[in-house]
Amino acid sequence: MNNLQVFVIGLVFGLLISYGKMNRYDTIAAQSVFAKMNVMKTIVMAMGVGGILIMIEMFLGLATFHVKPFMPIGTLLGGLIFGVGMALAGYCPGTMPISLGQGSLDALSGILGGLAGGAVFTLLYKPLSGLMSVLSKDTLFTLVGSEYTPVYAVVVAVLGLVFILATFVMHKFDMKKGNAGMNWAVTGAGLGLLNAALFYKDWQNKPLGASTSYPYVAGNLLGLTGSDYYPSTVGSGKWQIWFLLGALAAGLIYAVATKSFKLEVTHQFWEEHHGMDKTKRLVWAFVGGFLLIFGARLADGCTSGHFLTGGMQFALSSYMFMIPTMIGFLVTDRLFYKKK
Repeated sequence: MNNLQVFVIGLVFGLLISYGKMNRYDTIAAQSVFAKMNVMKTIVMAMGVGGILIMIEMFLGLATFHVKPFMPIGTLLGGLIFGVGMALAGYCPGTMPISLGQGSLDALSGILGGLAGGAVFTLLYKPLSGLMSVLSKDTLFTLVGSEYTPVYAVVVAVLGLVFILATFVMHKFDMKKGNAGMNWAVTGAGLGLLNAALFYKDWQNKPLGASTSYPYVAGNLLGLTGSDYYPSTVGSGKWQIWFLLGALAAGLIYAVATKSFKLEVTHQFWEEHHGMDKTKRLVWAFVGGFLLIFGARLADGCTSGHFLTGGMQFALSSYMFMIPTMIGFLVTDRLFYKKK
């Protein structure tokens, strides 16, 4: 695999995310209290656009499915842990490097926490593997039949259009709160297009992903390469390192180009609820990063692997991951973020 190509893919991903401000702590935190719906709008737009494009690729024989397995305990419990981590960190595995590139030092603390979470998961893999028994790898495609039929095409096209229209309905409510910007639409459509391009079997033939790189790097740094879990991280881990390096570079480039680069630890939403204590923010970012990666590995996927890629494929595992993730995210925010 050409590492430069993967770096450029990460660069495109990082620029798209930066343009929509989907990496920003304040954007993700604002979603938790529904002050802004940009995160949800972006994800749903990407699912709609990507779902239609990938379906077309499948019918033309240009791509194949890349579906995460549904593990009843692992997927649900991992999603819940991931949601708690996302609330505490204010980031996702793929957005932390972008924010670090833009000067957010709490994102670095989250990355270190993620490496620790990856290492602990690697060490505990044997007892945890009992929670990761695969039930199925079902998608909408397998549920409607084993052949590409016009019925399947129509169902996917309709669902994709419903998702796209739903984003504009959500945007109408956002506009009433003064959030009139449309950056989220460009980012969402761009992510759908990028993922469809990655699915092309004569190019990358793989989906977006970020969380496997953390246990892979931790395994190499801490000498855990002989563990039972490490070998399964090598292929995706190597790809994701170059991908995330490109994303980090994109964050820096975007921040410099827009004159928004700023070294900071706390952010407006954090300060409104927890004050200016930088140590406290770094500690909770580390804890959040730890839970993010631990939960993602237990569920075999994160925001990019389940919400985006899995959502575009209408995969059972990914939709089952989304539910506990949102429960953990919203409940933790309600308990953890209280106005000072």
